Amino acid sequence: MAAAALTREGGEDAFRRLFRFYRQRDASDLRGVVDFSVPGGQVFRSQLSISSVSDQDACRAGLQPVSQWKAYGLNGYPGFIFIPNPFLPGCQRHWVKQCLKLYPQKPNVCNLDLHMAPEKTIDLWGQSKEQLKRKGSSKREPRSLLEKLRWVTLGYHYNWDTKKYSANHHTPFPSDLAFLSEQVAAACGFRGFQAQAGILNYYHFDSSLGIHVDESELDHSRPLLSFSFGQSAIFLLGGLKREEAPTAMFMHSGDIMVMSGFSRLLHHAVPRVLPNPEGTALPSCLDQALSSDLPVGSVIEHSSDEDWQVCAKYLQSSRINMTIRQVLAEGQKFPEESGTNGKGQAPSEDSHHQENSRAKRRKPNTD
Repeated sequence: MAAAALTREGGEDAFRRLFRFYRQRDASDLRGVVDFSVPGGQVFRSQLSISSVSDQDACRAGLQPVSQWKAYGLNGYPGFIFIPNPFLPGCQRHWVKQCLKLYPQKPNVCNLDLHMAPEKTIDLWGQSKEQLKRKGSSKREPRSLLEKLRWVTLGYHYNWDTKKYSANHHTPFPSDLAFLSEQVAAACGFRGFQAQAGILNYYHFDSSLGIHVDESELDHSRPLLSFSFGQSAIFLLGGLKREEAPTAMFMHSGDIMVMSGFSRLLHHAVPRVLPNPEGTALPSCLDQALSSDLPVGSVIEHSSDEDWQVCAKYLQSSRINMTIRQVLAEGQKFPEESGTNGKGQAPSEDSHHQENSRAKRRKPNTD
């Protein structure tokens, strides 16, 4: 059955049916997926708040001037904004390196903490880089620790057991990522956005992200920001109820999505990661070198050739996604909780991800 027929069919498990459809189909049957690089149909241009972000601040965050961005919306999804790669040449490399080298470091939390001694997860980058640089194409080669990374939490650390944040499980949010998020939020009309929590997801070609709603933040008036780097993916955006069939769209390296207003609490999922559409090992936007003339106050750092060699090898079969949230409204506090220290973690390392395995196939998460 074609995706269009599944969409029209509706019913109790409309989202799940389309999730399975895109999870299992070969790459030649993706005609129903919205591609914002060639917008049409239900896609329309969105207006940005150009005056809210100075060209200098955009550049300091590694972004083009907001006046040069293209932004799109989708009919039926008010508050959803899609911004195809607005990054300056070479600047995506900074965020990739941060996600692989810096952000997984302590005191941040990752899935490997669940079953490894603390001293074993101190320097995932240092333990993995030589193995990654030597890695060939054989699936039988042992995976490095970086390749076993599935998620990292920043700021207010999400509790995968209770599906809550708490005041007593918090570490400093990375200042460079906070600055990037503030500029993107302001450009989309959300001045004063505070980046308080982040979940980084690390995908491989056999990974997926189950159907869920991001509703644990106490302030839903602020947007959810999503940044993608590396290989491409199919993103499904549904409705307030699981019965509503989702719209499928491509996400490519550098693309940003903003879910706000009505779209802030919609069901969504990532059924599949795909090779980038250019057919090259890495999308061309990641081959671009960073300018040697960075502005004063730039949060972007130059990557060494050695560091980028490791990152590039990782990204040949992977995708990284950063989702940034404001948890509390200005002046808001967490409610008093009893009987928990707020530090519970995921019951299993793949509770948020699903991967195909010859030994076991995990069903999509439905939380």
